[in-house]
Amino acid sequence: MESGGAIAPPDSKEICYTTDMISIYTSAASDGTMKTIGDNRQAAINNRVVYLKSQHIDPTQTTLHTLSYDGNDYCRYQLLRDSDKGNGITFDSTIIADAVVVTEANHAILLPLADCIGAVIHDPTKNILMISHLGRHNLEQFGGTKCIEYLASEFGVNPANLTVWLSPAAGSENYPLFAFDNRSMHDVAAEQLQKAGIQPASITTSPIDVTMDQDYFSHSQFLKGNRDIDGRFAMVAVMR
Repeated sequence: MESGGAIAPPDSKEICYTTDMISIYTSAASDGTMKTIGDNRQAAINNRVVYLKSQHIDPTQTTLHTLSYDGNDYCRYQLLRDSDKGNGITFDSTIIADAVVVTEANHAILLPLADCIGAVIHDPTKNILMISHLGRHNLEQFGGTKCIEYLASEFGVNPANLTVWLSPAAGSENYPLFAFDNRSMHDVAAEQLQKAGIQPASITTSPIDVTMDQDYFSHSQFLKGNRDIDGRFAMVAVMR
């Protein structure tokens, strides 16, 4: 991958993209839920560990990206340290943020998803990786722009150098964003990222609509009675 170039489209549902600089993976529903829902806490923990090992990622070098919808701020960002490795994977989760940043290689981030976007934002010139959760709540607060502004202000990142990969997410047919003229999360996220200075050619969007693809979990489809299981698939990203 050249500096500033777009991340290549996924070539499978299991391994999205991998080079000597960065690797991105998405699990499938068949790998089990990656988030605690109800009384399945231990099953979710086991599923994370098994999946990480299947992709040759050390669970002790991985941090769980945990979200919270309490309050009214959905643009909370945090830099992860070495001491955060294993958080939410091999010991209880204590990190709640809407985007997390790592600056060292081999520190993997696991983000459970069901309808929202997981944005993998990489600066190959500074070796900085951000994983940003971009769902309806975040986008309505212009989180796609604000997370890039955070990288620029805190780390001196030039948005023109960034590459972005947007994970599978719910499409506009079954999950329109009413606050944005019924457009899709992918479209709104890409627009906000470009407003922050990211080049359009440097943004790659997964073509997968999780509301229509049974290989992925969809919380919205579960609530509508169209899925038997309410689960979360995992997006994992790591710099090499």
